[in-house]
Amino acid sequence: MMKKQLKLKNQIGELARVNQFIEEIADELGLDMELQMNLNLVMEEMVSNIIFYAYPEGISADIELTAESDGHELSFVLSDKGKAFDPTLKDDADPNVNPAEREIGGMGIFIVKNIMNEVTYQRLDGRNLLTLKKRLEK
Repeated sequence: MMKKQLKLKNQIGELARVNQFIEEIADELGLDMELQMNLNLVMEEMVSNIIFYAYPEGISADIELTAESDGHELSFVLSDKGKAFDPTLKDDADPNVNPAEREIGGMGIFIVKNIMNEVTYQRLDGRNLLTLKKRLEK
């Protein structure tokens, strides 16, 4: 059983730490490079969503990212105390738009739902909880 936690500030510079966190998990679980890159993409999208939208500008706040795996499934829980925001309700972006012209976060949930097996959102005790699960093919 693997469990890791990362505490982040809601600043865009923290995405480098998210990447490092994913890399450590990928190493520990022996994930292939493609999956590691996909997970990076997913977490970057979801964390940047929180950084951009959850808090009023200038407010510094914590974001928690927990990762757990039993070897068969890898699950991430992203938690913040920002305003209620359910990314799973956002319309999927138009995949025909040139990615370079798309805003960060615009493609987000479309990519995320394609990569992950399960994406669920809860608002609990004033927190946003986003759970993302990926089955691991051994």
